[in-house]
Amino acid sequence: MLHLLYILAFTVIAFFAISNLIRSLITISGESQRGSWTDTPRPVRSSNNRIYQSNHPELYDEQGKPFNEPLLVIRSVSVEDARQKLDSIYESSPSQTTPRDEDA
Repeated sequence: MLHLLYILAFTVIAFFAISNLIRSLITISGESQRGSWTDTPRPVRSSNNRIYQSNHPELYDEQGKPFNEPLLVIRSVSVEDARQKLDSIYESSPSQTTPRDEDA
């Protein structure tokens, strides 16, 4: 009897989880088609000037104008350069013990 109760409880939980997932996907798809889900500020036409809709204050400079440049620039490195840097960090670690030659 207890097994049936567990199966019923997990079925109800799974039903709520899947319905919530479907509802979220529909909401995100609708917002992306309208364009309100992106992070880029969108101009809103005003009577005298252009005002940008963006709620995050770090997207504006000191004058209150939105940034028109990438905020994150990633430099690519080769695999060998990354391995050398990681090896040097590992070898300079204070917890690193030096390997001893066993001449017994």
